[in-house]
Amino acid sequence: MNHLTDLPVWAAIPVCILLLLGSAITLAGSMGLIRLKTFYGRLHAPTLGASAGTILICLASMITFAVLQNRWIIHEVLIIVFVILTTPVTLMLLGQSALYRDRIEGSNDVPRKATGEDADTSAADI
Repeated sequence: MNHLTDLPVWAAIPVCILLLLGSAITLAGSMGLIRLKTFYGRLHAPTLGASAGTILICLASMITFAVLQNRWIIHEVLIIVFVILTTPVTLMLLGQSALYRDRIEGSNDVPRKATGEDADTSAADI
């Protein structure tokens, strides 16, 4: 017996939908990494895409194994919790370190709100 034939249709349809949505969202996040121009813009797309895609794919896995083995699998829940907790922390740490680096180097890539400067003042006036 094959696992593909063991999964009933009523469970296979949501699993397929969740897998397709999860992979599409992850692909969109990866494309955002390529298409966005600045480092700060590139932080958000893969972070959100990886988080949402991982959650949807883990939900599909949970449904599959709950139906096939008649019990809930906790591994996917732990993966979801780990991704939800670590992805925003990684985003903040990368963003803060890049902002610090760009302030030290005097890069023009630093967003104006991040420097604390008003729109009416310039670096020469300070």
